Amino acid sequence: MTKQRDSAPRAPEGVDTEKPSAARIYDWYLGGTQNWAVDREFGRRMEQQWPLVRPGSKQNREFMNRAVRAALRAGIRQFIDLGSGVPTAGNVHEVVEAELPEDHDATVVYVDYEPVAVAHATLILEEEAATDWAGIVQADMRDAKAVLRAEETKRLIDFSKPVCLMMMAVLHFVGPDDDPIGLLKAYRDKLAPGSWLAISQMSEGDGTGKTLEGLRWFVEQYRKTSNPVWLRDREEIEPLFGDWTLLEPGIVHLPDWRPDRKLNALEAEARPYAWCGIAEKPGA
Repeated sequence: MTKQRDSAPRAPEGVDTEKPSAARIYDWYLGGTQNWAVDREFGRRMEQQWPLVRPGSKQNREFMNRAVRAALRAGIRQFIDLGSGVPTAGNVHEVVEAELPEDHDATVVYVDYEPVAVAHATLILEEEAATDWAGIVQADMRDAKAVLRAEETKRLIDFSKPVCLMMMAVLHFVGPDDDPIGLLKAYRDKLAPGSWLAISQMSEGDGTGKTLEGLRWFVEQYRKTSNPVWLRDREEIEPLFGDWTLLEPGIVHLPDWRPDRKLNALEAEARPYAWCGIAEKPGA
């Protein structure tokens, strides 16, 4: 395994690199390069308490990658990634570029409310000369109208055609008071038949295991912040898809959705702590 570097990338103008950023910490979990020493220090402390945070993050990113590839194979060329964080380390536009020819017609909209994530995303897309077909919207995903009516969304997304809407490891920031059922309906209603909704969500698994205490500590730390975390069981996730048709293999643990590799021991230990699924809007 290649040792992750401890040097710093170029910082976007106006971004504070002395305070840890949730988006950059997640980037570090994934083995990305858009993080600073302060982010890595925070991430290492979290990892000491819950060693499954990095393998769990990796499984989530790999599920997202498989979802994008499956959507592309199904003919979908429009993607909205809610709560995207920093678009690096195998994010949507990178998968699109790897799968399609250079003159592709795909479009990607990243959405994040955190200014630091938006600043990093803007810089990355500019440096990769991808701004003609990929963009970032600064908005809270819990405000569906703000996301769907944003100028960048309207520039890049044709809602008369299928869209792959992704909510990857972000619904755990949507609490009961945020009306998750109503929120998901607002997004689903906007999308054309043939669209996909891809969801991954943290869970306590079967409620047992030696690492469960560490997960609960992890959640408790977030409960003390402005971004509390809410875990959900499988039965709480299924209604979020509404009447859309679940694609095979249904709602499963992250590495079980159309897997393309075997898990190591640590990854297998992380397996129960998240659910995922993809559904298609009927009527296409």
